[in-house]
This record gives sequence, structure tokens and C-alpha cells, in this order.
Amino acid sequence: MFDLKKIISANQTKETDNYTIKKEGISSLKLMERTSLSFVNAIHKNIYNYSKIVVICGVGNNGGDGFAITRILQAKGYLAEAILIKTANNLSLDCKTNFNKLEEVTIIKSEDDLFDFNKFDIIIDAIFGSGLTRKVEGLAAKTIKSINEVKKHVFSVDIPSGLYCNQLPDSDFIVKSDLTISFQRPKLSFFFQESNQYIKNWKVINIGLDEDFIQKLPTNNFVLDSTISKSVKKREKHSHKGTFGHALIIAGSYGKIGAAVLASQACLKAGSGLLTTYIPNCGYNILQISTPEAMCLTDKKKKYISELPDISSYNSIGIGPGIGKKDATKEVLKQLFESTKVPLVIDADALNIISENRELLNILPKNAVLTPHPKEFERFVGTWKTTIECFEKQKQLAKEHECIVVLKGANTCICNPEGTLFFNISGNPGMATGGSGDTLTGIITGLLAQGYPPIKAALIGVYFHGKAGDYADEQKGENALIASDIINYLKIETE
Repeated sequence: MFDLKKIISANQTKETDNYTIKKEGISSLKLMERTSLSFVNAIHKNIYNYSKIVVICGVGNNGGDGFAITRILQAKGYLAEAILIKTANNLSLDCKTNFNKLEEVTIIKSEDDLFDFNKFDIIIDAIFGSGLTRKVEGLAAKTIKSINEVKKHVFSVDIPSGLYCNQLPDSDFIVKSDLTISFQRPKLSFFFQESNQYIKNWKVINIGLDEDFIQKLPTNNFVLDSTISKSVKKREKHSHKGTFGHALIIAGSYGKIGAAVLASQACLKAGSGLLTTYIPNCGYNILQISTPEAMCLTDKKKKYISELPDISSYNSIGIGPGIGKKDATKEVLKQLFESTKVPLVIDADALNIISENRELLNILPKNAVLTPHPKEFERFVGTWKTTIECFEKQKQLAKEHECIVVLKGANTCICNPEGTLFFNISGNPGMATGGSGDTLTGIITGLLAQGYPPIKAALIGVYFHGKAGDYADEQKGENALIASDIINYLKIETE
């Protein structure tokens, strides 16, 4: 969908391996060698020349990767050695071949053989791969416990050992990795909140698996990455402001006119040709001075929005930032739902009004874009125990009301009415700051005004909103990042 990359299961990854091997006419050992070399190339900048490296290997193909990685590191002059955690008598065929290529390997057969990993500077975890289907126990569990206790820098091969590819973690014996190098695709479990303590950072490397085959595999999970830039339209030379639509932002109340300012500035920076912002009367001077590019209409009430303006001339409407929950404002939202014929973005207090007045869901316009943060989402759907349950509630809301749900947070998850999930990989914790959500509302509203379909506007908006935060982080750092920085660093560009 939109050429975005699919997230695939462990079984599908195995299918892709086999297909690639057959299509290219190579051996599985050759693919393992290619994979291991790619891993080393991905981490070598993080390794000092005189670091003592231990590669802890299992008996399966992940261990085979580990032995090949050890050999490649040694050939490059690094101080690397391998340890085999022998949890079974037989090694996989490719694992055994790479084991035999090393001159020396320490073999651990029982918990009594384990030694202190403190003498090493770096640990490379290659015990279990993405095909793990049961809890880790015995020798492997003790090894993982030892790895986590020494608090050394840990790289994991494909996935932290003990973590499942598609399921929630259910064990205390999972490697806490500083950097996980995932092959070809991230794993679905990387996006679970329950996995946070095991994956501080992750990076995906291309190991040459057949992309056409992957993209034909069935899945409802996608990665939202720079690929979405292909969907950004190029501006024609003879276009004019009318070409790029007229957006309406309905926002603000006494003490919260800043929300209207942020949403307005972001809408303009997203490329809307024209913008009108409708605010309470008390915000007129603030908006005119702070955002001269926007036209300003004011409500008859000084401190809150009490009437719906004429909406007949707009191409998109964003409502919610800072509007409060007055009865009159609730009636405005109801009237908007009943009368609008253009795409909507619904955020903040507009969402809170709906959650307290559930009948409004029955008249929610189709393909509206809802942008809740977790607490706002909880008010909509109730509590959940796990991330997977949260995603299921998100799908149910999107399907039942034919809307697009943008659940904000780390790896913001977007769900369309068909129940497809898109996991964003841009952004950083510095964006957890007041006003960040208002800027996203403005961006998506601005994209809708330009004629992007709602799902595309949501995907493009979320990704470039995160990228703006990343650019701001590079210049200012996470702690100093504020919402206006997101606007200042916003660049929505085609590939």
C-alpha cells in the first residue's frame, strides 16, 4: 500500500529466505555469510579497535550468524571470540559449518561452566533468532541473565534473544539490547510497549532478500518510513495559492489561543494555499500578530467558540486544539458533523467532547482523521492490558466508524477503516511536549486542503511531523525541543 514496506512474520521471513536462495541459485550458507557481513558493516563504527568482543552463539542459524560474525571481525583485526551455548546436542547444518571455520570456540554445556562476561567490552547476542516460539529456560536463561547483569554494550543479531517476533514478551529471560540489527524488516514486537526494556535502539539492514516476494505476502502491518515521500506531490510551475486549497482551523479558548497559533502555523507550513482560523474573540490580536499569513475569523463569544462559521468555501477543516468543552462548543461540533462535506481532522478537546457524548460517533463523517494521544484514546475505547489489545481496539474503532485513527506516541500507529496498521519510525522523545499534537493537526489539515486522500494525508503528516522533530533534535537536543521547533524544521518533500 503506497509502496510502504510490509512487516512480516517469522514464518514469512523463512519463506522469503528460501525463495531468495532458490531464485538467486545460492546456498543458505552463502546467504548467511552475506547477512553476517552486513551485520558487521552495520556495527563496526560503534566498535573501538581494541575492544574485547564476545559473540555468544546458540545452536541454530542465529548462532551460525554469530560464528560467521566472529570470523569476519577477526579478519578485520578486532579482538573477537565466540562462545557456544550448547542447549542441544546437534547444531543446525549452517551453524555447524561456521562453527568449524573458527580455530577456537569456548563451549558452555551447563550452568556450572558459565563465567563472568565482565572481561569483555562488547557482547554480541546471537543465541536465538526470530523463530523462537517458547520461553527460554535452563542454560540459555542463565546465560541471558548473566548478559543483562554485567551491563556491557550489547548488540543483538536480528532480534534480542528471548524476544518473540510477533508475540508479547512473556519471560524475564530476554536480552536487554543496546542496538538490535534487524534483517530486512523490523519485527512487529519492536513496536510493542512491553518490548521497550529489551530494545533501546534498532536498525534495519538490507541483506538482499527478494523485495517483490515480500511485498506479495499477506499482512496488515506496514512500516511508515521515508518511502511515503513518493506520495508527496510536486508543485507545478504555474500553480497558484488557489491550487493548494483553503483550510479552516477551528481552535482555541481563553488561555489556549497558543494551540490555535501552533495548528495554524503548521497548516501553512504543510503547504495549504490559504488558511482561515476561527477562534474566540479574545485571540484576535494574538493570531493576527503571530501568524499574519492566516486570515482570522472570530466568534461572538470572547472566551470560547459558540457558533459554527460558514464552512462552504473550505477544502478541509481541523477542529479541537484548545477549544474546551463548553455546551455551546459541543453543539458546534455536532453541527459540523452534520453539515460538512470536506475532510475533517479531529483532535484534543473535540475528541474529549465525543468521548463524553457518544451519540456524536453516530454522525461522525466517513474518513474523518482522529488524532488521539493514549489518554484521549482510552476515554474513547476504555482501558487495555497489552499493546496488542490496544491495537485491536484501534482497529475496531476505525472499522466501526469508518474513520482513520492516528494513535500518537512512540512509533505513532495509524489505522485505516480496513484495519491496516502503519507504524511510524520517525520522531523522538523530545516531541513529548505541549503543543506537539496541535502541530500535527495543522499539518494533516493542510495536506487535506491540497487534495490528498485522508489516509495519505495522515501518513505523510505523521512521518514528516516526526522528521521535523528529528531535525530539531539534531540542532537543539531532546530536552530543549518545543512544539514551535517542529514547525520551524518541517519539510514535506517528495523523493
